[in-house]
Amino acid sequence: MIKRSLQTALDYLWQRYKNLISSNNLIDSVWRFQTLYYSMKDIAQRFPENPLISPIDLKASEEGLQIICLLNPGVFTFEGKTWLIVRVAENAVQKEGSIFFPVLNELGKTEIVELPSEHPELITTDPRVIRYMGLDYLTTLSHLRLLCSDDGIHFYEPEGYPPLFGKGNLQAFGIEDCRVTFLENKYYLTFTAVSGNGVGVGMRTTTDWNTFENHGMIIPPHNKDCAIFEEKINGLYYCLHRPSSVDIGGNYIWLAESPDGLHWGNHKCIVKTRKDNWDSQRVGAGAAPIKTDKGWLEIYHGANKEHQYCLGAFLLDLNDPSKVIARTDAPIMKPTEPYELSGFFGNVVFTNGHVVDGDTVTIYYGASDEFVCGAKFSIKEILAALEV
Repeated sequence: MIKRSLQTALDYLWQRYKNLISSNNLIDSVWRFQTLYYSMKDIAQRFPENPLISPIDLKASEEGLQIICLLNPGVFTFEGKTWLIVRVAENAVQKEGSIFFPVLNELGKTEIVELPSEHPELITTDPRVIRYMGLDYLTTLSHLRLLCSDDGIHFYEPEGYPPLFGKGNLQAFGIEDCRVTFLENKYYLTFTAVSGNGVGVGMRTTTDWNTFENHGMIIPPHNKDCAIFEEKINGLYYCLHRPSSVDIGGNYIWLAESPDGLHWGNHKCIVKTRKDNWDSQRVGAGAAPIKTDKGWLEIYHGANKEHQYCLGAFLLDLNDPSKVIARTDAPIMKPTEPYELSGFFGNVVFTNGHVVDGDTVTIYYGASDEFVCGAKFSIKEILAALEV
């Protein structure tokens, strides 16, 4: 997979180079080729310690399960430490002749489903999804686990902070990809709630990370990638979210507003996919937008038809976040390292959590749907990369 990705990039560059040198001005052609090459490089400063956390670093939630992936942590600060709320994806130990996968029953207990591996109506071409008798099931069951760190690099599971599991029939296939917003002395946890009924946005709130208020599903299927702004605007709560359309429309980023942080309306589509670009197939919000003097800066993910996930950025008006001021043309981060190119689902960098310190934003991201990694960006450098 790594060699194929590199070869594709080299073939693309070579073809562009041949087109450039066909012109009469060779010096101009070389300069343009160098500009093209460096525009394809991202601006992320990856942690040399990456991957920070791997599946082997944590224990399964119960006997009979095994951790397959660690993905896409939400990030927050609490009691002077950096915390991650990591998506832990588990499945059942497999046996020959059958396929096993876990689901939650209505009591929140894990049950193991067994399917015959040779059944003619069983489709297992996607490592993430099983299709059986016309219905879709996840190959893994995800829950959220809290980790903390004194230095932002070395993480451990603290005592007294239990994992968060799905609850009820709307979370029977697990909860995923939590984003954390701290607003008015309360932490808002928005996450993907998955069940046979569809994929929607669930929410819980807390002040101490021990007790949680469950608000159920705040945005119904099909929706995910919900990030609540960390400041009210003109007295209203705002969030980014991502509905999905199979036939009309697409996987675009939307904006919604709320009087209370629970009931959302006045939805507006603000960022769409771009044909033949790195974000041509789907786009989705990362963490809560970062307030700058230029506007609300959002780091988002995009994917192309080859399911390569990269990160980009866009800027929203401070007083009217439905107005998009600027957007990066090229990715600010793309899969380049071995742990990003190869894994459970390779060619993926995906973030929904960060910490801001002055000009530095430290993102924690999922790599190849298997590892948790870290990288730093300069906010000024991201702003400079925006195209009006």
